[in-house]
Amino acid sequence: MRTHDENEHPERLDRVLTTRAIVIAGLVVVVLSISTLWLLLVLFGTGTPADQARLDVFRATGNVVLGAGGAVALLLAARRQRLGELDLRRKEAELAQRDHAQDHVEQVAADNRAHQLRLADDAAVDAVERRITELYTKAADQLGSEKAPIRLAGLYALERLAQNTPGQRQTIVNLLCAYLRLPYTLPDGAHRPPWSSLRSPEPGQSTASEAGDPANEQELEVRQTAQRVLADHLFPGDDPRVERAEYWPGITLNLTGALLCHFDFRGCRMGNARFGGARFAGWTRFQDVRFDGYAVFGGAIFDRTANFTRTRFHGSALFRGARFRNGAMFDGAEFSGDALFGGVRTVDGAASPDGAVFGGLVSFAGATFGQGVVLEHAQVTSDTDGHVWPPGRKLSAEGSPRTVVADS
Repeated sequence: MRTHDENEHPERLDRVLTTRAIVIAGLVVVVLSISTLWLLLVLFGTGTPADQARLDVFRATGNVVLGAGGAVALLLAARRQRLGELDLRRKEAELAQRDHAQDHVEQVAADNRAHQLRLADDAAVDAVERRITELYTKAADQLGSEKAPIRLAGLYALERLAQNTPGQRQTIVNLLCAYLRLPYTLPDGAHRPPWSSLRSPEPGQSTASEAGDPANEQELEVRQTAQRVLADHLFPGDDPRVERAEYWPGITLNLTGALLCHFDFRGCRMGNARFGGARFAGWTRFQDVRFDGYAVFGGAIFDRTANFTRTRFHGSALFRGARFRNGAMFDGAEFSGDALFGGVRTVDGAASPDGAVFGGLVSFAGATFGQGVVLEHAQVTSDTDGHVWPPGRKLSAEGSPRTVVADS
């Protein structure tokens, strides 16, 4: 029965020519040679013809034996060559196996390093996310503080966080818009004439803040700061080829029903914007603004002049039900989508005329309309002359207030 070692290394069975075996074989050959020579001398040393003939036979036989020995030697040499080749193959196989094992070890080490790096990256991302969440939560808590300085600190903390983490910008803008949508009553006082018309709040607005309340004055500063933060980061810069590092692209605004004081968004650029039902106290500046999405101003109230000079509306511009108390300027404005300043819409299944109400001077000088403009049921409450309406529109000759009609 073959042993386990024999099964794994069968070539070892061929290695029988040890040094001892070779020496013994050499001695045997020498002894046989001497014995043969002695026997030949004894048997054929007389020199007779018969002995000579038998000697020739033995000589021929010896040559045959020598030839066989040479053949055996060649076989042995071939065997040694084969053994050498087998040993070389074994060594090559062992070397390949060691290389494979080394490659496996290196691959395992590389996989472990990659796994550790992934774990480290995941831990870093988690730490950053936790840090962002902590900063956002702390800043939001500050924004809800009763003290105005703390609310201001919260605003600036949110602004810094949004600037450093672009993925959080829209969320933070949503929070600022939600803050501006909170009910608020402007402070009273003759030193703020633009807001004098707001001393009596609109229905639904809070009257919790009393006139002359210092806290109310401070809250006004907080709100104006929030407006400035939005305006600053929605302004792409004066060079149309290079955007400012502080610009936040692709932002949408939801300021529905907000009370906005001296709203200055000149040169800003944004996506969708909703100002429906908002109240703009003081002047309102939308010069050179670009709305890449829709712009909703339906039901908004503009206390003083609303300046939309060179404003570009790439989506629908909805002004139905808006009230311009002291003039509106749309000089050079571009309306690529629907421009709706009036019309009829269905309320509870009934048709209801819904048009903007203009007070003061109205100007659409140089305005362009990609899909036309709807001004039906729009009204003008002042007797000011010099209005500039889009082509094909004019004020009715009679009525109080007068309406905008087609220029037949």
